Amino acid sequence: MSTTMTTDTLQITPELLSLIDSDTVFQPRVPSSMKETGLNPIYIEGLLLKHLATTATCTGRTLAQNACLPFGMITEIMNSLRKRQMVVHSNGNTFNDYEYALTENGRTRAHLMQRDSSYVGPAPVTLTDYILSVEAQSIVNESPDEERLREACKGISVEPRLLESIGPAFNSGAGLFLFGAPGNGKTTLASHLTKCFGQHIWVPHAILESGQLIKFFDPQFHKPAAADSKLPLRNENCDPRWIKIQRPTVVVGGELTLDDLEISYKQGGGVSEAPLQLKSNCGCLLIDDFGRQRVSPAHLLNRWIVPLESHRDFLTLANGKKIQVPFEQLIIFSTNLQPEDLVDEAFLRRIPYKIEMNDPSDEEFHHLFKLYCASFGCEYRKDVVNYLIQTHYAPVGRAKRRCHPRDLLKQVRSYCRYKKLPLEVRPEYFDIVARSYFAMVLKG
Repeated sequence: MSTTMTTDTLQITPELLSLIDSDTVFQPRVPSSMKETGLNPIYIEGLLLKHLATTATCTGRTLAQNACLPFGMITEIMNSLRKRQMVVHSNGNTFNDYEYALTENGRTRAHLMQRDSSYVGPAPVTLTDYILSVEAQSIVNESPDEERLREACKGISVEPRLLESIGPAFNSGAGLFLFGAPGNGKTTLASHLTKCFGQHIWVPHAILESGQLIKFFDPQFHKPAAADSKLPLRNENCDPRWIKIQRPTVVVGGELTLDDLEISYKQGGGVSEAPLQLKSNCGCLLIDDFGRQRVSPAHLLNRWIVPLESHRDFLTLANGKKIQVPFEQLIIFSTNLQPEDLVDEAFLRRIPYKIEMNDPSDEEFHHLFKLYCASFGCEYRKDVVNYLIQTHYAPVGRAKRRCHPRDLLKQVRSYCRYKKLPLEVRPEYFDIVARSYFAMVLKG
């Protein structure tokens, strides 16, 4: 399969296009040769030498496992290094394997390469291969319907009216604003809705472009898929330089800055880190509490005007080279403010869906208590919830929020544990916890 990559375009062969457009699940294949990795053998040599510099001795199979490359490929490279007196056999091993150690020349070479880059993890994939993986796994290929949306929202309370509004937005893959009062489940809803687009995708541990390494896999946002899922996490047919994860939902809040949207480079380490929007490709990027960031909404949104329209972003490597990368995620702006108070009309046109999350009705409030009582392991009592509404909401005009049932039940549970009482939903318990909860958090 042949592909060529330029700064502006990616040429895809008909064979590759048929694979992307098919119903088959993307699965990275183990490279059968160094050429298929797209990497320079000198780069792999440096990776192996740096690893040996940190371990003193290591078998070929362990080196292959750490570099996530086939054992046969590693054996060829180690034989070449041995001929050039960079490594020696320190001990024999079983199954045609050896323990290797660095020579003086090898240590000198390893230290020189460590100065350029301290990275010793799994071998990276090329930027071209990463772009192809996004094309094959993009959310625009999914077009989730009503049934999939309802399935994704199982276990949380979502009004039918809200689903009717959100459904077309997710089907289109376009961006949207979720706005409404705090505590009404905007973040929870966004994280569940990612499931509409299929459960799993493959992402690389790292990407290499123009000699610059970009760490991609991030445990904070990328959760490895369960071992019992349909596709194996690792097997002989899957390239171990990639890892299968749950389709990501990257959530950032008031701490977001413009620097978070660019490739970050650590001086002295020679390793860069992928920006948030790259890590969220094929999933969702939720900008929570939008409008509360240290950077103005206008500056933040201007950064995304071109990517939102073209589905392509431009990033700058540590060496100054600009690269084009996919911008293929559902971007959600969650805010407690009115969208028109944050941005102008021109930008709002680029976010075609604006959906308000209202306060729950009495009926939904009861439903939320049912859900949380079941998860907390206590009996739901309609009369007690009615007492709560009539005593602590209606008289003072206090607004109900979707987070209240969960939060109040947590405090009731803590009170019962403290008093060594069985967990029950009782009027007097709500009287006790409501005094502190509403006075300190949501004073009416």
